[in-house]
Amino acid sequence: MKILLQFPEGLKQKALEHAVMLEKEGNEIFISASPTFGACDLAIDEAKNIGAEKLIHFGHAEFHKVDFNVEYIDYRYDAPMDKLPESLRFLDKFKTIGLMTTIQHIHQLDDVKKFYEDNGKKVIIGKPYGFAKKTGQILGCDIGSAASIDREVEALVYFGGGLFHPLGALLHTKKPFLLVEPFNNTVEFLDRYRDIYARKSRGRVIASLDVKKVGILVSTKNGQHNMSLAKVLKSKLEKEGISTGILVANTFDFESINNMMEFDAFVNTACPRIAVDDTDRTIKPLLSANEIMEVIKLRNERKELRKITSNHNQ
Repeated sequence: MKILLQFPEGLKQKALEHAVMLEKEGNEIFISASPTFGACDLAIDEAKNIGAEKLIHFGHAEFHKVDFNVEYIDYRYDAPMDKLPESLRFLDKFKTIGLMTTIQHIHQLDDVKKFYEDNGKKVIIGKPYGFAKKTGQILGCDIGSAASIDREVEALVYFGGGLFHPLGALLHTKKPFLLVEPFNNTVEFLDRYRDIYARKSRGRVIASLDVKKVGILVSTKNGQHNMSLAKVLKSKLEKEGISTGILVANTFDFESINNMMEFDAFVNTACPRIAVDDTDRTIKPLLSANEIMEVIKLRNERKELRKITSNHNQ
């Protein structure tokens, strides 16, 4: 069978190992050299172009149904649990906690849950309601397992590596949020980031109140394509007298976007994390769909206030 292998950056060093193993089984193997940002970013076009019969995507679980033969190998591995005892000191005043992780450590969640229960905690693990498939699993763009239990718990705990995944959950919840990072040996509350990102978001909205031309970013990635939202936003912006252009790409090159100097701001309809993590990479404001709607709302409120003021002066 002709197969294309696709790896995220952290697993690309394993590519040849898997290719050789599959070739020994009689397959014709190719390796995708493109970056991938998750199971929302499958190399289907590359697979079709080389005539592959199958795509094997490593590192992520299934994101959504696609019209191609895709096998997902989620690459689970054991994270050290040495920091769990230290985390109890941070959780001392909380009786009920919510627990989450990524697909790589989802098989350890029961053991982590048991540790906290053995130490007197009531542990709730939420169910996803978006693209994530496993109870307690969160994605960068799907934090349902956290948001679904935010009202039921006194604190939330993320067990796993890095800030990318817990940051997404943090920004969509309100309870104290503890990171237990087993690889960097870090245990810390992340709550300060809520205020930081809220202030940055407000700043982008205020900076965009007088925009006249807006570029709407649309991705062609299989799990990020949202042309329908782009068209809705285009219609709403043009009703406000704002000229808009829909900008299409597979992977957005922010240097290229910065060359589009005629636009006063950009609106993201692709991966929602672009409007969180990449806002410092554009010269002009880069807004989420919710933020541009807030811009429209504030512009209309300003118009009404000017009318009232004008009528009062007359």
